[in-house]
Amino acid sequence: MAKHRTERDSLGEVRVPEAACWGAQTQRAVENFPVSGLRAHPALIRAHVMVKLAAARANRDLGKLDEKIADAIEAACREVLAGKLADQWVVDTFQAGAGTSFNMNTNEVLANRANQLLGKPLGSYKPVHPNDHVNMSQSTNDTFPTAMQLAAIILGTELIEIIEQLSDELAAKGREFDSVIKSGRTHLQDAVPIRLGQEFMAWSLAIHRGAERLAAALDECREVPLGGSAVGTGLNTHPDYAARAIEHLSEISGEELGPPADLRAAMQSMAPMGAVSSALRGLALELIRISGDIRLLASGPRTGLAEIVLPPVQPGSSIMPGKVNPSMAECLTMVAMQVVGCDAAAALAVQAGQLELNVMMPLIAFNVLFSMEILKNFIPIFTARCVRGIAADADRCRRYFESSVGLATLLNEHIGYAKATEIAKESVKTGRTLRELILEKGLMTAAQLDRALDLKFVTEPGDVRKEK
Repeated sequence: MAKHRTERDSLGEVRVPEAACWGAQTQRAVENFPVSGLRAHPALIRAHVMVKLAAARANRDLGKLDEKIADAIEAACREVLAGKLADQWVVDTFQAGAGTSFNMNTNEVLANRANQLLGKPLGSYKPVHPNDHVNMSQSTNDTFPTAMQLAAIILGTELIEIIEQLSDELAAKGREFDSVIKSGRTHLQDAVPIRLGQEFMAWSLAIHRGAERLAAALDECREVPLGGSAVGTGLNTHPDYAARAIEHLSEISGEELGPPADLRAAMQSMAPMGAVSSALRGLALELIRISGDIRLLASGPRTGLAEIVLPPVQPGSSIMPGKVNPSMAECLTMVAMQVVGCDAAAALAVQAGQLELNVMMPLIAFNVLFSMEILKNFIPIFTARCVRGIAADADRCRRYFESSVGLATLLNEHIGYAKATEIAKESVKTGRTLRELILEKGLMTAAQLDRALDLKFVTEPGDVRKEK
């Protein structure tokens, strides 16, 4: 039988595992919310501990917190930030509103560890108390959103770098495939020509724009409500506490943070996190679209488009020998679809705030940070194992280009719309290329046709073509 210690809170006695660094309120949450088995994201834990460290320093500076106690809290915080005690955050992601259970989990772990460092046993609650000292000048209502926004900034900044790497790889493929002419497609039907490199360059820009939108949203999170206390009035805080605490938090985290224009607004509204979630959703939609295009262009190898060849990463079938699937693009699509789903949950939580508080913050934090995590984990693999190894079947692309009825559009100015339409219909009916029919009917010479179908001439605006 596991050993326990008995603690007391305002509701009575609670049995806590003897070796646990958490305390009575955390244990109640563990028993009340055995929902998912999911725990707070490590980035949220680290950010919350940074908030506690900043608060301890600010309260010490302002003479509210005894220096010995402040030093013990700081030492405990530093241990956590160094990677220790990570298994002591045990409250389920789905918990009581606002993240109160999570906040108390942090307070109790830090208080217990601080007391240990001062030679006291676990569960002693003195000289360092989780509420009176670790939570001094704070409420869940200002520390949780501050930590949530800081965690999003930290994790999101890493993600932006990864997104830009994908954009760069797509651009590199765009340059590599710049001379590969192919048929464009609209409505999934033959259209006028495009270069394969142009398609990849367009994808690159779309991904880059996604990174820019995420960066802009993260900037909104840099105004943090730390110091607002329970409802944004700063109750039970020193007049200089908010500014001092945010200054310390900026130094500890290495991130540029500042106070909001209005603490009440910052605590009532989750709009900054809503903007981050929305930006992630926008990026995910682009990833779904682009990975779908990659799968379509790689379809085949005999009965699909097969304009590009993806690097094989695993056998594609348990029954069909030799089959290779676009597995990396499929996985990226699923990851991105999950992000869209997370945004839906986060959006519902963002709008659910009432009066001075949004109690759905834990749901917002989980979905935004989870989205960042799965994108951060898989995009580099997709970049390395899919995009970097893509090859073009230039001959097949050229054949499609020359056989596409979309070429008729290019010939309007040479043989007229009516004749081009006639040739296009005959091409579809007979399966012969427009080139064959035009030369056979003497509508253009081979030289004229070569000029009309020149790579740059048919894929760029007229004034650009003349410059070349």
